[in-house]
Amino acid sequence: MILADKIMRLRKKNGWSQEELAEKMQVSRQAVSKWEGAQAVPDLEKILKLSGLFGVTTDYLLKDELEEEEDTGESGAPVKQVTLAQANEFLSWRKSASVRIAVATLLCIVAVIPLLVLGALTQYGGFHLSENLAAGAGLITLLVLVAAAVAIFIFCGFKNAPFDFIDKEPFETEYGVEGMVRERQKAYKRTYAICNITGTCICVLSPIPLFIGAFTQKEYFIAILLALTILLAGIGTMFFIVAGVRWASMQKLLKEGEFALQEKKRSQIKETVSTAYWLTAAAVYLGWSFWSDAWKTTWIVWPVAGVLFAAVMCLCNLLIDREK
Repeated sequence: MILADKIMRLRKKNGWSQEELAEKMQVSRQAVSKWEGAQAVPDLEKILKLSGLFGVTTDYLLKDELEEEEDTGESGAPVKQVTLAQANEFLSWRKSASVRIAVATLLCIVAVIPLLVLGALTQYGGFHLSENLAAGAGLITLLVLVAAAVAIFIFCGFKNAPFDFIDKEPFETEYGVEGMVRERQKAYKRTYAICNITGTCICVLSPIPLFIGAFTQKEYFIAILLALTILLAGIGTMFFIVAGVRWASMQKLLKEGEFALQEKKRSQIKETVSTAYWLTAAAVYLGWSFWSDAWKTTWIVWPVAGVLFAAVMCLCNLLIDREK
């Protein structure tokens, strides 16, 4: 094992990003990147500092024939290695999965639209549609769309199973993986920014149809404009999901951002809270709707839940930081 490999392996073993190691060494991130890419060799002063920082001997760092003991996790099992082929396969799968997840999320968001539109048509004289028929057809459509979304989520879960260890277990990347991922991340950065900007603009502008509906007294017209608002919000959300899933897949392999070792506990807690929160919101929505039979108004649960979710996440972050 050469010096470049040893620096990279020891850095990852400590859960540091290149930026964090550079800060501890008082050098630039580019310098660390060159060390790990075997494009440059740290001077003797830096070797001594690396030795003390990593808790290894200078002989270990400088002599290629000295190998590090095999990394093991807390259970004593060898840490899994992500090969270049696995990393490429993972990134390719998450790229296609991002679209599937975005579509499934859109289906969940727009599932209520047929119920709103059909209910509105009962108020329009041109359609001879009874309220019971409209409610029944709308509810059936809602359940079909939600079922389709759930099927997509389950499919994505099965397809992602071979890569679950990246989320749940310690792992190391083989030589060349980090460089490949960083190149892809650099190439995708502009698209990531454009997707987030586009999604934000669409979500901010989505209430415009609803504001237009405020100037009319026709209930069916208001319902249609409300449906358009929901559709626009769903499309905006799709941009966030497609960009976010792809960006997160790269950060997972690089162990950066919320996927850094020190942030994994925080992410797991937030994911658990988030799942419980949205399941509760869905239960409240369905329970209230079936109990009151007021499907035209119970949709308000979702925007309210969306606003409160931000507060819940802030409180969750505060409690995690306080515990630490």
